[in-house]
Amino acid sequence: MRQDPDIVVVGGGVVGLFCAYHLRRAGRSVAVVERGSLGGPQSCSSGNTGFAGTHGATPLAEPGVVAQGLRWLLNPESPFYVKPRLDLELLRWLWHFRQACNAEDAAAGFRVLVEMKQRSLAILREVCAEGSLASTFTARGMVLAFKTPQAFEKACRAVPQAVAYGVPLRVLAASELEELEPDVEFDVSGALYNEEGAYLHLPDFIHQFARLLEEMGVELHSGTEVVGFEVAERRVERVLTDRGDLCPDEVVIAAGAWSAECARKLRIELELQPAKGYSVTVRRPGNAPRLPLLLSEGKVALTPLGDRLRLGGTLELSGMSIAVSRQRVEGILKTVRAFLPRLEPTETVEVWSGLRPCTPDGLPLLGRAEPYRNLSIASGHGHIGMGLAPFGGKLIAQIIAGEEPDVDPAPFRIGRQGRRRPTTARLPAQRRIPWLAQRH
Repeated sequence: MRQDPDIVVVGGGVVGLFCAYHLRRAGRSVAVVERGSLGGPQSCSSGNTGFAGTHGATPLAEPGVVAQGLRWLLNPESPFYVKPRLDLELLRWLWHFRQACNAEDAAAGFRVLVEMKQRSLAILREVCAEGSLASTFTARGMVLAFKTPQAFEKACRAVPQAVAYGVPLRVLAASELEELEPDVEFDVSGALYNEEGAYLHLPDFIHQFARLLEEMGVELHSGTEVVGFEVAERRVERVLTDRGDLCPDEVVIAAGAWSAECARKLRIELELQPAKGYSVTVRRPGNAPRLPLLLSEGKVALTPLGDRLRLGGTLELSGMSIAVSRQRVEGILKTVRAFLPRLEPTETVEVWSGLRPCTPDGLPLLGRAEPYRNLSIASGHGHIGMGLAPFGGKLIAQIIAGEEPDVDPAPFRIGRQGRRRPTTARLPAQRRIPWLAQRH
């Protein structure tokens, strides 16, 4: 390790890297500590579908979700699953989730997330405007397909409100859908189009972004395990790693689904649950979609990645396990066959699963973690992290710098739902942190 940096970011996924990007641009020296490889298969920034843009701003907690989720629980191939288990943290999370499933909170969350996504899209356009990152970002719009007339009619009724909040949705005529996707045969009742649909090519974006950060002077310590913290006088004084210790002025925990366990070692309770998602990457069929595509009722996304096609979906609350459920994978493939009956089968390149950190109300956790004076949290971006991380990193940088934030940070405050157990006790140097002994 070289000279101690101003700021240590724990976690090298897309959230941690964007925190480092904005902090470095603000003139701070930054080190990112990541136990695994940056963009490696253990990272949720590796195998997901990479959707960005203004789509997907509706919080997971919305009216009707609980009833729909209970019906899905009876189906082993459903898009949503909660593994039955006695887990007080999960039960508390589900209680807060149920409380957030109301029209008022959902509408407020939608407005907040739309603005975050708009600001993030602008940042992505700037970052990926040229150089090696240009080929890792595509922004040509996206299609939202609906299987049933009921779902399509409901979506059409919501279009005016979405447009009023800045999401450029429009209803596609059958001829327009055919013009956008001439090689695809759909079995759907209708479709919408979002001209601001965009996606990142993963994991290529992470690899190229990491190189950019190194060129900017950010220290990237992959393969480096944090084994403890030392705290005193309401400050994190030292970050202990298996490759030496760091004594930064500030610490940011951006460790994805492992953030809750990490923060708990500092007696901070985060209301987070790991939500497992799956993807199947195949050789791209000749009649594959040209644009990113969302199969709405099945919650399945399709992303074209050059000579590959990635199919992703599901939200499974089953703890920290990344074991692949073949039934969940088959549910994704069955949805694709139902919407695109003539999509030609091809060679499977990869079957992947990853953990996404989810909050009960669908809004990320961004800000200071009291009672510490130099600890910030950047986590809880859920299944839309790629579309929120670019601006979330900027907000963290503004908070740490004591600047006036571009947006009101109150909706993202730490501890808005859960309980915390602060302490100023010194943690022993030899005490290992088990969350970094697992994949993250």
